[in-house]
This record gives sequence, C-alpha cells and structure tokens, in this order.
Amino acid sequence: MIYLPSLEGPIWNVVDASNGNLITKVTTNSGAHNTIYALDGSRVYLGGLHYNYLLVADPSTNKVVEKVGPFADVVRPFTVDGSNSRCYVNVNGLLGFEVGDIKTGKELAKVTVQGFQMGPVKRHGCPSHGIALSPDEKEIWLADGPNNYVHVFDNTVMPPKQIADIKTSDMPGWMFMTIDGKYVIPSSGDIIDSKTRKIVYTLHDETGAQLQSEKIVEIDFKNGKPVRNNDQFGVGQKR
Repeated sequence: MIYLPSLEGPIWNVVDASNGNLITKVTTNSGAHNTIYALDGSRVYLGGLHYNYLLVADPSTNKVVEKVGPFADVVRPFTVDGSNSRCYVNVNGLLGFEVGDIKTGKELAKVTVQGFQMGPVKRHGCPSHGIALSPDEKEIWLADGPNNYVHVFDNTVMPPKQIADIKTSDMPGWMFMTIDGKYVIPSSGDIIDSKTRKIVYTLHDETGAQLQSEKIVEIDFKNGKPVRNNDQFGVGQKR
C-alpha cells in the first residue's frame, strides 16, 4: 500500500502497490506533503504544509485517528521514532525543532539552536529544513539553512541537548542517515562520520561538480540480492 500525497492538495491517495489501482482517498485539507509509514506498518504520518498538527492515519481503516500538536507553525520535514512514541518536527520560523508525544498528542518540547542566528535561506523558506534520528535514537541531527551547519543533539535527555555543530559546504536542506548509523549525509553532499563529527568526503559527479540531493535511498545487498533498505526520512529504528 502506498500513501501518495497530492502536492499541497487536500488529499492523500491510497494506492495498491501491486497494480497501481486507487484504493481510496484520505481527505485532510492540510496541504498533503511529507509522509512516513511507521516501521511496524500500524500508522502513517501525514505532514501538511498548511497545518500545524501532524496527522496520524490507521492504514487498516484508512482513517485519520490521531493528531499531534499544535506546533508553533505548519509542519515541514519531520521524523518519528521506531515505537510510534515521539515525533520530531521542523516548523516555519524556527531554527530548531519541536518534539511531540504521539501517544497523547501533546507537544513535549520546543528546542532552539543555541549560538547561531536565524537568517535568509537559499530554498524552502524554512530555517531548519531537515531532521533525522540516529538508528539507536540517541541523537538528533538537524539542518541549519541560514548558517550552512548541521547541529547534533543528545536525545537521551528531555529536552534534547545541543552537543555538536558541523560546518557544511553548502546549505543543508535535508538529512539522511545510513542504515548502520555510521554516516550522516546532509543534502549538501557532505559525508559526515557520525562518531568523529568530521566531514570525510564531499560527493562529486563524473564531471567533478558537487553532487547534492534531498532524496536518497540506501539498499544493502548480499550475494547480489537486496536484503534491506532505508529511506530519506531518518526514522528511528528502535521498537
């Protein structure tokens, strides 16, 4: 089953992945955009560009059953943990993120980046447009568009605590985490060692131009066959 957002439209199309047939439509009137399917398949998280709540749908009924918020502004990039307990949300006008309790629907914390000022960004119109959990969920990695930085937060405390700041070669507009958690790849194309917090390489294409992307998927192979994959949303892997 695929939950397919209509770009900033009123609905999510629910599609049969085996044949492409439309199963139903979920109407939210929230500006359908970023979408995350829970690790256990029990929930689908629906982020709308025109709404300051994160909506939660039940794919067994294709109905919205919960909402988390309200947050300070509309929901931009977000991620969730592996146990469907917490969400971590970027919003307009905040260099930082907000934390929501999925079980109660309440906001738990608003976290602002310390030591850096908010300013203009090249794209997206959002100061922090990109957030990811480490696979063990102990850390949060956050994009800082105005300053071309990535900030790291300790997620073992509440509110999460800022512990590292890493200068990137260009504006980060998304955060990608490798399956093993060893590397973090902001959309600037910088490859960051998650332990040393150092950039170990910057991606370039066959012409030598810097290679940047906000949409990355890692596929691991064994004996020539794909055995596991992740996606670009930096979802926590603890269940």
